[in-house]
Amino acid sequence: MDTTYGCPGEWRCLKAAALGEGKFDEPVRVIGFVRCECPGNTLVPNIGMTMKLSEVKPDAIYFSSCMLRDPGCPYRSAEEWAKIVENAFQIPVKLGTHEYK
Repeated sequence: MDTTYGCPGEWRCLKAAALGEGKFDEPVRVIGFVRCECPGNTLVPNIGMTMKLSEVKPDAIYFSSCMLRDPGCPYRSAEEWAKIVENAFQIPVKLGTHEYK
């Protein structure tokens, strides 16, 4: 059930990635863009499918800046989700993408 609770990421995340701004040390290539889809049960399978279909293992997975702001996920903190994803894929998860307003 997707309740559109919070922001799943949007153009500002993609802009920061392309320009190497915000939380990105350099311009990067985005290979996938996955929504949480409350309550998050599909997050790990969707990330796995994105990597399988793209045939690319990313150097890092970024959670959108919006995921870190209020109102926040009612099920788990961003840090808890990051740990779940890191454990599933052995890929570092970065919290946040940009600082744009």
